[in-house]
Amino acid sequence: MNDPLLKVEKAQVSFKTTIGTTHAVRDVSYEVNRGETLAVVGESGSGKSVTARAIMGMLAPNAIVGQDTHIWFDGQDLTTWSELELQRIRGKRISMIFQEPLTSLNPVYRIGDQVGEIIKVHRDISKKALKAEVIRLLTEVQLPDPEQRYSQYPHEMSGGQRQRVMIAMALANNPDLLIADEPTTALDVTVQAEILSLLKDLQQKHQMAVVLITHDLTVVSQVSDRVVVMRQGEVVERGVTSEVFANPQHPYTKHLIESEPKGLPDPLPEGAAPVMEGRDMEVTFKIKTGGFFNPQVKELKAVDKITALIREGETLGVVGESGSGKTTLAMAMIKLGEYQKGAITFKGDRIDQLSRAELRPYRTRMQVVFQDPFSSLNPRMIIRQILEEGLVVNEIGGSAAERDRIVRQALDDVQMPHSALDRFPHEFSGGQRQRLAIARAIALNPEFILLDEPTSALDLSIQAQIIELLRDLRRKHGLSYLFISHDLKVVRALCHNVIVMQHGQVMEAGPTDQVLTNPETAYTRRLVDAAFKVVA
Repeated sequence: MNDPLLKVEKAQVSFKTTIGTTHAVRDVSYEVNRGETLAVVGESGSGKSVTARAIMGMLAPNAIVGQDTHIWFDGQDLTTWSELELQRIRGKRISMIFQEPLTSLNPVYRIGDQVGEIIKVHRDISKKALKAEVIRLLTEVQLPDPEQRYSQYPHEMSGGQRQRVMIAMALANNPDLLIADEPTTALDVTVQAEILSLLKDLQQKHQMAVVLITHDLTVVSQVSDRVVVMRQGEVVERGVTSEVFANPQHPYTKHLIESEPKGLPDPLPEGAAPVMEGRDMEVTFKIKTGGFFNPQVKELKAVDKITALIREGETLGVVGESGSGKTTLAMAMIKLGEYQKGAITFKGDRIDQLSRAELRPYRTRMQVVFQDPFSSLNPRMIIRQILEEGLVVNEIGGSAAERDRIVRQALDDVQMPHSALDRFPHEFSGGQRQRLAIARAIALNPEFILLDEPTSALDLSIQAQIIELLRDLRRKHGLSYLFISHDLKVVRALCHNVIVMQHGQVMEAGPTDQVLTNPETAYTRRLVDAAFKVVA
């Protein structure tokens, strides 16, 4: 019983592609004891998930596993097992939780059927007992109204609820080893804290070993016993979590730890003039419910009499959980979304009553950077065309040479090489694509930029680079930002003032440092605790 439950020895995984062989994992070794949590950390492309899939025997068809690779599970070498033998332990003795539950759950099957399927594969059980067992599992993962959820489809549930379903599926057969691959990345901070706390409780209850794959060092420091740091397919450091964080040895580990959002925004100049203001904003959506013969219409007030003011050089943060109305408020303020009431002022001009044609001169002066640059950059256009498009539409730059100068200056501002101009968006990393999205915005020389979760999908060190870039651009161009986020660490580093929203209402507002240090409402305290303490 003193032997490790899982022992990965010299794992090597390569992928054959049309342009050659990519070595994704090189001589990676680590072990996990029963009842222990091992965190595997590193940036995208470091080989964390590929190693985990090698353990499960779930690699892509073009994967090549090295001859020296051995994966010992409970004393047996899984690399010698056939696919049929592996199927007998997948979902039973070894389970895995994936990063994005919406893509992992089948959209056409009900929740009860999907959780029940993994039980039926490994157990002989009656239909009645199966339903009772599924409801018990949904109750164990603290899913509200488990009997009702049993008959629902994945799209009818929130992200946190879908992740709880994934955990229920993973725990359905009481596994010895649970691999959790970025299980909280796409979740709000409060939901993240709940999921991590739930996993910890269930681990202690079932005495599971857990391999937690993540790039969130706050999560690692709070929930793991030991940590393995990976970079470019190799392990660069390993040890007891508290010791590695207190005294990191490898430069890359030090770099990761130092990449945590830090610092405070520059002080605002006295008497800074207002740039953008939305006063008494109201947004209401009509939702149809009931059947064909009994249709009903309910009103959902997404934004309820909210006032937001951004001054010259200021970054105003808007925070809250998913569904709180953050993006709805922001889109209404720049007139890209519906709203019913509210006075909108930009640089002293009332713009709320302007027509689409009358708004056009203002469009270059206020820009948007979205959360996912891969979705917002046209995949069929090269970067030169993407950056020039706004200039051509708005008749900025009198000649092709002048537009080329503006585009190259925008690339310089976001620290991207001019060679990027002739490449497509898919040829860049996530952080580079976000820089290009910012370049597209600043090429039009705006005075105000709406930033909608621009760092949430990025690795920690890339996130730190984008934060520093936004600070530099604000200083250089005198920009004002409306910054939407659920990451309070980023908000603290970037925002002068903050508005905390819940269910379309302002729960608290004021200077960022004051609100995050001494929150006045229970809701804000819960957000702060979830962001900075992770688990209770």
